[in-house]
Amino acid sequence: MSAKIRIGIAGYGNLGRGVQAAVAKNADMELVGVFTRRDPQTLQLAADAPRYALDDVASHAGDIDVLILCGGSKSDLPEQGPALAALFNTVDSFDTHARIPEHYAAVDAPAKAAGKTALISAGWDPGMFSINRVIGEALLPDGVTYTFWGRGLSQGHSDAVRRVPGVAGGVQYTIPSPAAIDAVRAGQRPELETRDKHQRECYVVLEDGADPDTVREAIVSMEHYFDQYDTTVHFIDAQTLATEHSDMPHGGFVFRSGNTSEQQSQVIEYSLALGSNPEFTSSVLVAYARAVFRMNRAGITGAQTVFDVAPGLLSPKSAEQLRAELL
Repeated sequence: MSAKIRIGIAGYGNLGRGVQAAVAKNADMELVGVFTRRDPQTLQLAADAPRYALDDVASHAGDIDVLILCGGSKSDLPEQGPALAALFNTVDSFDTHARIPEHYAAVDAPAKAAGKTALISAGWDPGMFSINRVIGEALLPDGVTYTFWGRGLSQGHSDAVRRVPGVAGGVQYTIPSPAAIDAVRAGQRPELETRDKHQRECYVVLEDGADPDTVREAIVSMEHYFDQYDTTVHFIDAQTLATEHSDMPHGGFVFRSGNTSEQQSQVIEYSLALGSNPEFTSSVLVAYARAVFRMNRAGITGAQTVFDVAPGLLSPKSAEQLRAELL
């Protein structure tokens, strides 16, 4: 049996815990280290694993085949992505859609220079939904693509809320419009503005002395996150946040509505119903870590996206098995 793929985790929040659980479910992988900005000795892991200070990660470059980056897109990954791609093969879940091209460029240069492979923006959106948007457009060129998210808790948007000055804790829910979904599913091809498709709802715990109006304005006007949506901000206490908003469900839909002839309409629908947003995202990251490992061994370096990865590279099964069992 070939050696297992050695996985490292950079950052141990909800996503890091999910990656640890996902690695345990893949027999061809092993977790060789968790790297944290906290004191490693105080880190409470879901299962036993070596733990180290993130500042010392460079000294482990020879021990890790793929490092999975589990920081936030708001400020962690823009800094960590390029720096760590110069040392490791990496996978990240950068999810600020408007800034993906600049993140790609920032990661590509150091990864190529070091002969490393760095896959960015993996997860379910960007990630699985991105793939289905591409497929839909390719199969139905005469058509319209629609993406709906939720109802669910967004990790990236919740992280952005928590970084607003005056916020002690908080979460954000994305809520799709049922009427808009029904119209798309029926093949009506409605013209929908951003505000027509979703609302955003935030539940926020204020720091002592923080001004709620100032916090609310900072949230609803945040570029790339809330400024294009009807956003509601609810202020609650820490106990309510802990008891009523600790689960992290999510999901959504990708539609391609089009015509294959003047008379014949077609609708493609892909959907996800996720009990845990971070655990599913983590499972995607781990599958793409396998692909990154294989791509690097094949000499493919620099930044990559899910568009660049053949589906078979995600599976632990051989090409022969895939042809016999799943094709």
